[in-house]
Amino acid sequence: MTIAQSLTVLSALLALAAPAAAGPAAPLFQPWIDGVSPSEPQMQVQRYDDDTFVIRQSIRTNFEGPFLYLLFGRDRAILFDTGAGGLKIRPTVDRLVEGWLAAHHRGTIPLLVAHSHSHGDHHQGDAEFADRPDTTVVGLAPADVAAAFGIRDWPREIGRYDLGGRVLQVIPTPGHQAAAIMVLDEKTGVLLTGDSLYPGRLYFPINHFDEYRDSLDRVVAATRGRGVTHLLGTHIEMTRTPGKDYPDEAPEHRDERVLELPYADLVELDDAVRAMGSTPRREVHADFIITPIPPRP
Repeated sequence: MTIAQSLTVLSALLALAAPAAAGPAAPLFQPWIDGVSPSEPQMQVQRYDDDTFVIRQSIRTNFEGPFLYLLFGRDRAILFDTGAGGLKIRPTVDRLVEGWLAAHHRGTIPLLVAHSHSHGDHHQGDAEFADRPDTTVVGLAPADVAAAFGIRDWPREIGRYDLGGRVLQVIPTPGHQAAAIMVLDEKTGVLLTGDSLYPGRLYFPINHFDEYRDSLDRVVAATRGRGVTHLLGTHIEMTRTPGKDYPDEAPEHRDERVLELPYADLVELDDAVRAMGSTPRREVHADFIITPIPPRP
């Protein structure tokens, strides 16, 4: 065998031994209901793990198509958000609670109904839980949220809520809306990001830009190096084409992007907002679009 032939064989062996290039991560969930099928259900439930459920409201019931999150611990459960209206939320939540209780040979578990923030498309189902046994519904003002999660200095302090062997870090994030929060689940590493960050148009009134920027700084400081696994927000407004969103109030989301975002997107958003200085502007990124809107109270 010549030297050239030997080098060819060696190169081939090294190529076989080299690890395969990592492809894109598999989606966390099966495709979500997207308004395309006229027969899609009003709600869709997918399980993140045995104690974590993600619920989507059909775009056919409300164009917002929001996501809700139901988390269980040993001692209590928490539901984040109750939908945008146009359907009943509680029967689906009750079914999930009953299934979890049966699997754990339990009879009851207290439920706290909280909110990612207080915009109307996230609390229309609150009244359904007002008379539910062993259930507390958190109010919509920042003071209500602070009281529920033991936050004494809103928005600078981070709250702590223990579901029983499952601690949630509750991070105030006003800017998009005054009572907004992000929630880091220490058990799974999931960061629930509400409307402050999701695959879509990230709205904030320009007169609350400083709050939005400071909130992003606060979340990055609280979560950097904490092993965040996924960011899960409350809407999808982006297609699978990077930087391309759907029109406002689109009746269907054909070719929809996956729900989950990588932690790097939080850092990217924080860096982009900070680079704007004191002048916010619309800026298109692959997974989200920074979208200032006119002043609001």
